[in-house]
Amino acid sequence: MLTTISMKRILIALLPLIVLISCKKDVDELPAATQSGAHTFGAKVNGDLWVPQGFGSLPANDILEARMSGSDIVINARNFASSPNETEFQLTIYNVTSPGVYPLNINVTHPNGTSSYGYYVKRKVTPEDEWLTSATHTGSVTVTRIDAVNRIVSGTFQFNAGSIYNAGVLSVTEGRFDVRIQ
Repeated sequence: MLTTISMKRILIALLPLIVLISCKKDVDELPAATQSGAHTFGAKVNGDLWVPQGFGSLPANDILEARMSGSDIVINARNFASSPNETEFQLTIYNVTSPGVYPLNINVTHPNGTSSYGYYVKRKVTPEDEWLTSATHTGSVTVTRIDAVNRIVSGTFQFNAGSIYNAGVLSVTEGRFDVRIQ
């Protein structure tokens, strides 16, 4: 028979788990398309809203990252909120020298491409499926602001990506980002 003290101990032990489970944030709109370094990212994936999210209330500093090497930009956005599944975007844009449209239309091998590409993965521990732009499944990134001094890159994107594992196609629309470059 459980005593009042035992019940309190059980509740205290379960409290962190309850908090983690209850903190999944529903997404009801995409972030605004800004150019201020707001550190945002979002898109529709097969018509469903997608934004980077951590798991529950745990801090997740690495859910949105942008890196620049020379004139090449890589943006990673991760969503851990659907645990045990997680999803991730990677936009790799080569030779970004000014605002403009950068096509995603060359066959590349992720992650070692030498041309711009869009990539999306759904995984538990290992990938369940991966989608990649190519000469067949194309799209574009429109860079609306590139500011090397203030370390900001902003823009929009859309693409269709072919599955690496099967014949499926992923549709990404209304994508936008406004990120700080690390």
